[in-house]
Amino acid sequence: MMPKLFRPARRCQTIAGFVLALGMMSAPATAQQTPPPAGPTRATLAEAAGYKAQFLCSGLWNGNKTIADIEADELTGIYPHIAPIVPGLKAEIDEAARQVSVGFAEDMPPRVARHNPVTGCTSMPIGWKNDGRRLPAEDMERAPAGSLDDRPWPMGDANASDPRIMMITPFDLLIESAFEEKAFGGKTSGVVIVHRGRIVQERYKQGYDLHTAQRTWSVAKSMAGTFAGFVRQKGFSIPETPVREWNVGGDPRRTITVDHLLRMASGLVSDTPGNRTDAVYMSAGEVRQWTTQWPMLHQPGSTFRYANNDILLAMLAARDAAPDLHPHQMFDAIGMTRTWAETDWQGNYILSSQVWTTARDMARMGLLYLNDGLWDGKRILPAGWRDYVTKPGGPQPDGPFGYGASFWLMNRSEGVPADAFAAFGNRGQYLVIIPSRDLAIVRRGYDNAGDQFDIAKFTAEVLKQVR
Repeated sequence: MMPKLFRPARRCQTIAGFVLALGMMSAPATAQQTPPPAGPTRATLAEAAGYKAQFLCSGLWNGNKTIADIEADELTGIYPHIAPIVPGLKAEIDEAARQVSVGFAEDMPPRVARHNPVTGCTSMPIGWKNDGRRLPAEDMERAPAGSLDDRPWPMGDANASDPRIMMITPFDLLIESAFEEKAFGGKTSGVVIVHRGRIVQERYKQGYDLHTAQRTWSVAKSMAGTFAGFVRQKGFSIPETPVREWNVGGDPRRTITVDHLLRMASGLVSDTPGNRTDAVYMSAGEVRQWTTQWPMLHQPGSTFRYANNDILLAMLAARDAAPDLHPHQMFDAIGMTRTWAETDWQGNYILSSQVWTTARDMARMGLLYLNDGLWDGKRILPAGWRDYVTKPGGPQPDGPFGYGASFWLMNRSEGVPADAFAAFGNRGQYLVIIPSRDLAIVRRGYDNAGDQFDIAKFTAEVLKQVR
C-alpha cells in the first residue's frame, strides 16, 4: 500500500528564534562572555581534515578525477568555517590501499577515508587506528563500475544519442550557453538531456566526460525516496514508526511516520537550517546515533522543515525492513553502475547527501520515473510510486518550488508544465523530470552560494527546443 498522504497544512516555520532563545536562556545574565579562540578549534581542524580526506578519496576513486580537478572543484566553495583550513592540510594518498589520510593534530592519528568498490569512500572516526577489521561494505559484492558500458542505452552507453536532434543548431547553442555564467548563473560541469528515451544533448566542461562522477549532494534525498519504493516493490513493508529507538511507550516520536520523513514534515528539532548534520558529514559520526536524538518541536505532518535527518531516518527504516537490500542493487538494476551510495563506518547509508554519480546515471533515474517505475519491462518501483512522490500531500515550503515525498515540484515555475518535478542538490545538481513531455534534464555544477544556476529558466528554454 502507498503511504497515507497528508493534506497541506501550515507553511514552513523557522526554529531559529527558538534556538536563539534557548541559547540566551542557558547562561545567567551576569555571566561574562568567553572570548573566542585565537584560531580554529581542534574540532574544526578535525572536521576540515575529515572533509579533505573524504572528498579526495571519493573524487579519486568514485569520480575518476585528477587531484588538480578535485582541489579546484570539490575543495573550493565549501563550508566557510573549514574553507581557509583545508588547503593547508597535508594529505597522504595510498593508491594501493585506496586510502587517504589527512593529519590535524600531532598527538592524534590522521583523519582517514577508505575506498571500496561497492559503496565508495568511508570516513573513519576521529582518533581511528587501523586494527585490521573490515568495513561492512568490504564483505559485499558488486559488478565493476562500467561493466554494462557495451550494452545499448539506457542499460549501457551504446547508441545513446539521437544524431538528428543533436544537430539542431539553436538547441546546441542553448546548451553551450549553460556553460557561460552570465546566461543562467553558476558554474556548469555537465548537461544531459533525454527526450523520448534518447540523449538529445550532452556537454561537459573541459576534463570531464560521460564517466566523470560528482557528489550529488541533496539529489541523494530523491534517491532515498526512490529506494523506499524499491524496497516496497521487493515485497517489504516499511514500518510506520521509522526507528526502533522510538518504539517505546510514552515516546511521542512514535507518531512520526516514514511518509512524514519523506515529506520533511517530522516536526523534529534540527540544529541548523537544512540540518547539515556536520557530525556525520565531517566527523564520521554514526548515523543512527546522531539522527535519533532530536526531540519533537511540532506535531508531525504540520510543518515543513527541510532536514537531512528526516531522510536519514527514513533510510534507516527502509534498511531495517530489508537489511539485505542495498542502494547499489537498485542502481545496477537500471544501469547506474557508476553510482556509489556511501555509508558511515558502521554501514549506515548517508543518503541525504553522500552519493557520487555521473550525469548519465542521473539521467537513467529520470528515465525510470518517465517510465513510471518500469525498466525494460520489469517493475523496479511500485505502480503509482511516481504519483506518490509528486503529490504535495504534506505541508508546503515557501518559495518558488513545492515539495512532494523526497522530490521538489516545479508546478509554480513559469513556462514549465505542472507535472514537472525534480531532484535538487547543493552546488547546482539538478534532475528535472517532465512526464507530459517525455523529457529529463540533468545539470551538474559547482555553483557558489551567491551565484546559482537558474534551473527553472533553463528548463523553460529547453522546452522551447524540444517538440
